[in-house]
Amino acid sequence: SPSDRGPMSTVAAFDRLPESEAARMLGACCGATRWVDGMLARRPFGDIRTLLAAADEVWSEMGPIDWREAFEHHPRLGESRSAEPQDDRERTWSSGEQAGMRDAASSVRSALAAANAAYEKRFGYICIICATGLGAAEILTLTEERLANEPEDELTIAAEEQRKITRLRLLKLFHEPDKAVAS
Repeated sequence: SPSDRGPMSTVAAFDRLPESEAARMLGACCGATRWVDGMLARRPFGDIRTLLAAADEVWSEMGPIDWREAFEHHPRLGESRSAEPQDDRERTWSSGEQAGMRDAASSVRSALAAANAAYEKRFGYICIICATGLGAAEILTLTEERLANEPEDELTIAAEEQRKITRLRLLKLFHEPDKAVAS
């Protein structure tokens, strides 16, 4: 199937996919069921800009239950397994997004594990950071800083980080250069 052959060549090709295959591909970008359904309802997109605008619009209609569902599809920062099963594409993306953790000192890894545990205890879900391009020390600092946030503020911050991750994954899905349409 096209989803097993790497990135889609065009949004137009994606628009023509059977709904089940399109849903699987969108689910790899964001694990919130209502987001996937909202995106499917807006097909066809025609081009990447329209698709990205729709992704942001649909995400803006989501709420805390949807956000938490999406978070469950990510591994903890510094780890490789998520609460929900990931397909090969999601695992590859998660690994790449956390590339800054690969060479982290064991002391940083231990500190991040402790920060993750404190974060989950305080907020009830894993810390979501759009970690692309960040080093291990930066990820640790951001996690520790966010522990001071009020729960309702933190959930909104985490949801925005999820929106950024989804956008980057959509760009990867369609092999678009991040700098061209990212934001």
